[in-house]
Amino acid sequence: MTHQDRHNPQDPYRLGVPQAVPTAASAPGEGPDAVSRGDVLRTLLWAVVVLSAVANMALSFTGAAAPLHLASGVVTVLAAGTLAVRGLRGRR
Repeated sequence: MTHQDRHNPQDPYRLGVPQAVPTAASAPGEGPDAVSRGDVLRTLLWAVVVLSAVANMALSFTGAAAPLHLASGVVTVLAAGTLAVRGLRGRR
């Protein structure tokens, strides 16, 4: 095996991330580095979980009314549950 053979990016036994070959038929935003709609949704759901949990904690420290705690908790549970369901469905 020559030095050139060991560094061939098309080598199927090479360790590392495979490099996609760009095609002329791919539209803008559909390449290997494109962000999918699912990735955006997952990021937004995680942001909602974190922000609503922080809001619930802040409401606890300020002594706010119970309906505010409940609303914040419901938002947290719904977002976390949606993440869990999407994660489980993604394994199939």
